[in-house]
Amino acid sequence: MFSSRSEYDRGLLFYSERKPRPDLALKGRQGAQAGLPLARPLASSTTSSSTLPVQADRTRTHPQVNTFSPEGRLFQVEYAIEAIKLGSTTVGIQTSEGVVLAVEKRTQSPLLESDSVEKIMEIDRHIGCAMSGLTADARTMVEHARVTAQNHFFTYDEPIKVESVTQSVSDLALRFGEGANEEEASMSRPFGVALLIAGVDHHGPQLYHADPSGTFMRYHAKAIGAGSEGAQSELQDSFDKSMSLQQAKVLALKVLKQVMEEKLDHNNVQLAQVVPDKGYSILRPDELQEYIAQIPEDRPTAAGAAASAAAPAS
Repeated sequence: MFSSRSEYDRGLLFYSERKPRPDLALKGRQGAQAGLPLARPLASSTTSSSTLPVQADRTRTHPQVNTFSPEGRLFQVEYAIEAIKLGSTTVGIQTSEGVVLAVEKRTQSPLLESDSVEKIMEIDRHIGCAMSGLTADARTMVEHARVTAQNHFFTYDEPIKVESVTQSVSDLALRFGEGANEEEASMSRPFGVALLIAGVDHHGPQLYHADPSGTFMRYHAKAIGAGSEGAQSELQDSFDKSMSLQQAKVLALKVLKQVMEEKLDHNNVQLAQVVPDKGYSILRPDELQEYIAQIPEDRPTAAGAAASAAAPAS
């Protein structure tokens, strides 16, 4: 601050009488012509506004596993659901007599023993499940369901309800992230597997579908896995609530036959049933072959028949 008006005037006169330095301007032009870098301004302590959109885009593109995006989505859970579409095709059908589970068994090598590929697992005497997705994640969820069922039986001396087991599995599916105070070790990512849980209790036969988002719903017929779209469409056209358990077995195998790339036989498919009197059981290869023989042959469409008639004889 200036103490008087005269000092202020002298200051204005000093800055107005400053002459330009042509020598400095000449040096700057010579340096630019020589390709020398010009001096850059010092970085300010605050973050430049131009970098904020880039950081925001990175956050939206690769959010944390348990963080919602600005649009209200959990991308990692959506990715886990998409991973299920790469798994084996699995079909479940509920009837008044029981529930049927059928799964495609993919063999990566002819040297692989097909019996070692387990896609349908037992949870309790009256409950079974079929999986599609990561087998290791399925084993973790099935083991949790088995412990829950046994604890319920020892505590209340009665079999656990099918819905209660499904609820327990769905609760486990939500235990992912960085929670360190959980009773059980939480997963660092969502489970990459979906389950079709079939069982029989005092409410009758039931079929539930549980996915990585923790959502579970009850179905009359449901298909998951790589060929789920075509299989679900076939189930909607062919399923009937009044069909018998035997008809449901044939329908499940028929649906798998239509979506499988390989020829259907007892080595590349697994079939199980849950009925009130016998509970959970897996069909033997000879029994499975009998139902495969009952699958009706695909009838050619009108367009296919016309094309065959128009083809020249060889």
